[in-house]
Amino acid sequence: MKITLLTGKTFDLENAFDFPLKINMSFKLKRLSLRIDHKKRIVILSLPKWYGKKKAFEFINEHLDWIEEKLAELPQIKDFEDGEKISLFGQEIVICHDSAFGAPKIIENTLFVGGDKEFLHRRIKDFIKREAKKVFLEKSIFFAEKLGEKLAGVTIKDTKSRWGSCSTLHHINYNWRIALAPLETIDYLMAHEVAHLKCQDHSASFWRTVDSLNPNAYAGKKWLEKHGNELYLYR
Repeated sequence: MKITLLTGKTFDLENAFDFPLKINMSFKLKRLSLRIDHKKRIVILSLPKWYGKKKAFEFINEHLDWIEEKLAELPQIKDFEDGEKISLFGQEIVICHDSAFGAPKIIENTLFVGGDKEFLHRRIKDFIKREAKKVFLEKSIFFAEKLGEKLAGVTIKDTKSRWGSCSTLHHINYNWRIALAPLETIDYLMAHEVAHLKCQDHSASFWRTVDSLNPNAYAGKKWLEKHGNELYLYR
């Protein structure tokens, strides 16, 4: 449904529609464009700096059908469920809710989770974060020692747009969802962030460093580019 702009009224364009909207403005842009950010699940409007709100509003209004169609195509955010098969640190496991268990525990290929079923997702997510702290720290130390660099520490975060980051103080942050990726992708990301201990940019030297740490990095990188959005379906 088209929305009418009341002339002479000031308004917040980003809150004028019933979907999340972010506006990027730049003098370098020559035309307006729209895209969907699949990770953040928001509409991105890019426009030249000299365009006014009225022009931007009209442009969005003209493309409402396209926007609604693309947003409707986005997969639904989901929770971990009883009986679901997931990959965890490269191992395929089955989630099993069993009230007889206390803290979540993996036995062979099954993750047993106790407590009330309504808290199943939260308990599994917390468990993965705790395990990721240990696994990712161990892998990062291994790569750092291989590179001859000092690692200050590792933090597990719930970021919406980044898989990892490395500070100039040699502290690395990882997105907990990477624990759900195949092992080759986990190893790629660890090598990628540890390589930043030596090279803060993404120069040719940086990528040579990544390859020296993990010869199979390319395969892990490609999987993340192709399937990374699927991991963001878990809230």
